[in-house]
Amino acid sequence: MGGFYGAGAAVVAAAYLALAWLTWRTLEVPERGARWRAALLPLLALVHAMILGVAIAGSGDFRFGFAHALSATLLLAVLVLWVEGMFVPVRGLDVLVLPAAAVCVALPLPFHGAVIAVGVDSMALRLHLLVAIAAYSLFTIAALHALLMALLDRRLHTPLQQPARGLGRIFGQLPSLLALEKLLFRLIGAGFLLLTATLVTGVFFSEQLFGRALRFEHKTLFTIASWLVFAGLLGGRYVFGWRGRTALRWTFAGFLMLLLAYVGSRFVLEVILGRI
Repeated sequence: MGGFYGAGAAVVAAAYLALAWLTWRTLEVPERGARWRAALLPLLALVHAMILGVAIAGSGDFRFGFAHALSATLLLAVLVLWVEGMFVPVRGLDVLVLPAAAVCVALPLPFHGAVIAVGVDSMALRLHLLVAIAAYSLFTIAALHALLMALLDRRLHTPLQQPARGLGRIFGQLPSLLALEKLLFRLIGAGFLLLTATLVTGVFFSEQLFGRALRFEHKTLFTIASWLVFAGLLGGRYVFGWRGRTALRWTFAGFLMLLLAYVGSRFVLEVILGRI
């Protein structure tokens, strides 16, 4: 499995990086790279999914850990970015997402994760993981939107701006702040629904999914805290019209808690503590 996964991951990572480089070179002339992007992103995501499936179940066991979660999250983030790019000009995000996907596609090679013995053949467990990872992916893209919005807002309020250089070139290819804000809340709304489904299935079907009753450990508490933050953000948006920096701060806080909930805790266990 290692040789196949290593070769496949290297090819996909190289293709992700090549497409990111092509996007960077053609930012000012978006039509030059649009066809390559439209054709390659879903193809790369498909191959990424195939080799990730090998990493999870190719050895005969069902293995899952922080590396698999990150790989799957960036895989779905690539697909979200591809779909989003059909409607709004967000190619600048490719420069950030694709290199991250290139790194994450190879992570399961050194970090094998833990064998999940309970519920391996359960469709409920697989759906639970898929919904959770989809929520992670949407919030990852939302956090990147929020980061670009914060940088763009700062740039717009900076007097005597210099010509865009480096990552500043991305700003010229983005929609307006108002359009980005609408996209941000659409992503957060969809991610919140998926996160809610993740929590509901985890709370009520924990024993069937994981072979034990729900434990209020740090993973569960961080997930609930993240849910509360995003619920507060959406409520504040609806009731008080929150926007701008207030909305961005809540977005970053919720995403950080969500990141700590599973990926962070598994990273500490697998890498720092060496416990599988």
